[in-house]
Amino acid sequence: MATAPRSAPDAAMAQDIRRVYLDNNATTRIHPDALEAMLPYLGEHYGNPSSGHWFGRSVRARIEDAREQVAALIGAQPSEVFFCSGGTESDNAAIKGVAWNHPRDGKRQVITSAVDHPAVLNTVRYLSENGYRLSVVGVDKYGMADIGAVDAALDSATAVVSVMHANNEVGTIQPVREIAQRAKARGALVHTDAIQSAGKIPVDVNDIMVDLLSISAHKIHGPKGVGALYVRKGVKIHPLITGGSHERGMRPGTENVSGIIGFGKACEIARKNLVKDSIRIKSLRDELQKRILETIPSVRLNGHPEKRLPGTLNIGIEGVEGDALPIQCDMHGIALSTGSACSSGSPEPSYVLLAMGIPATVVRGLLRFSFGRENTFEDIGYVMERLPKIVSAVRSVPPL
Repeated sequence: MATAPRSAPDAAMAQDIRRVYLDNNATTRIHPDALEAMLPYLGEHYGNPSSGHWFGRSVRARIEDAREQVAALIGAQPSEVFFCSGGTESDNAAIKGVAWNHPRDGKRQVITSAVDHPAVLNTVRYLSENGYRLSVVGVDKYGMADIGAVDAALDSATAVVSVMHANNEVGTIQPVREIAQRAKARGALVHTDAIQSAGKIPVDVNDIMVDLLSISAHKIHGPKGVGALYVRKGVKIHPLITGGSHERGMRPGTENVSGIIGFGKACEIARKNLVKDSIRIKSLRDELQKRILETIPSVRLNGHPEKRLPGTLNIGIEGVEGDALPIQCDMHGIALSTGSACSSGSPEPSYVLLAMGIPATVVRGLLRFSFGRENTFEDIGYVMERLPKIVSAVRSVPPL
């Protein structure tokens, strides 16, 4: 079938479209140096790291180098870092691993926040259906966990408290250290999902006093399919899966060698450039925030104005419904989201924003811009050239 020719305005718009990626909280492009580090381990260096001969030992040595690189990023000891398939597995391994050390008698408690990632919320809900008590503490209007509610929920039977370090939708940085101080006073272990924060802001496991911490490679310009769990020395958790002695029995299965090596390199790069990149990325975020709030009427900033990830900007736009805005942005070459990539496609409004008490008229009109190392001020100029017109056009369409 012949394709109808484009009209002159359509053709002009197509030629004028740029590709601007502003969804770095969902995933990031792998750093060229991380990719380069991986390639030999997808080809000539194919030995099994558990093999005792020289071919396996040489690969094992590179895995241990990567373990040191990951540990250095979060202030841990290499022996406290265990590799796994990613953030979701790491969260599951931490929370279930602690809970399963206790009887499923309905007495042991797990605590989390209402805005934690689905990898945590669905894990604790699973536990609540299988012999454990669950407390989900609320948050304030900025999405920050209520420390008083944590205090009230803690008791001598609390096994683990899991509160994310920074929220993936609005970027609010949680008071993890303060929560950990209270939890430890009651004998509970503390886990934090640092998947959005590690490599973007300083994260030190000793400073924030956590016993377990989850991190993922693809959020910091590493490969997909690999992550790590930090387990403080002396903390015992039940393995999520059983098998061989890989990762000292914590995570059986032959390691994802190339992924681990790319992960280590990405951590090394993130640590080296952390201050410089966070300052530059924050300046991009602040400029876009300023221009949106000045240019487009009836919008609001979601999340804490200061205690927020440098690259996360969540804007609520009144008078629009559903996915119309991100779809139109996509048509103009602007890649962004309305929240967590893990809930993409869900017709339900953001549970994070609802927990923050954001009005329903704003919850359904969300845009999350998340910046990375490759974004520029030219990207902001292009977004502001297009976004006001997009919002105006979407608002002009009567709701169904």
